[in-house]
Amino acid sequence: MILFMDANRLIDLFLFAIPSLITGLIAYYFFKEHTKNEDGRRRFLLKKDLQVNALPMRLQAYERMVLFLERMTPSNLLIRVSPISSSKEDYEALIIQNIEQEFEHNLTQQIYISDKCWSIINAAKNATIQLIRKASLLEKTDTANKLREVVLTEMMERRSPSDAALSFLREEVSELW
Repeated sequence: MILFMDANRLIDLFLFAIPSLITGLIAYYFFKEHTKNEDGRRRFLLKKDLQVNALPMRLQAYERMVLFLERMTPSNLLIRVSPISSSKEDYEALIIQNIEQEFEHNLTQQIYISDKCWSIINAAKNATIQLIRKASLLEKTDTANKLREVVLTEMMERRSPSDAALSFLREEVSELW
């Protein structure tokens, strides 16, 4: 009889404990989900605030890179940088030095633009330098003014390397909206 009462008490104890355990598990699950959702919401709001603050800086970086590419376009570059002597070698070095200085001045902008965009800008810079070097190596190019003429003629026949970079840059900026 004592064993029977202990078994009944034990069954009653389990019957009372099961709803408490189920309620505890449900409460644990809901609090865990609530905490997870709150963390996600806080991260979202923080990211949103960071994007609001970073967007003007990114746009400014794109603007500076557009300015660099425009200044590096051979037709603009040759008008802006006049030869200081008739030596084509001196003029070639002056033009390349000008491009490199402009590029170095804008090096920090790479942290605000995509790696692909930066690579394309770098490739445009290198292609422009190569174009100037190739024009300087031609036999018909014997003076600084002839170098200007050859490069400008070349630009009339084909697109500037910076044009492709500018197109890509415009596309990337349009994706920000």
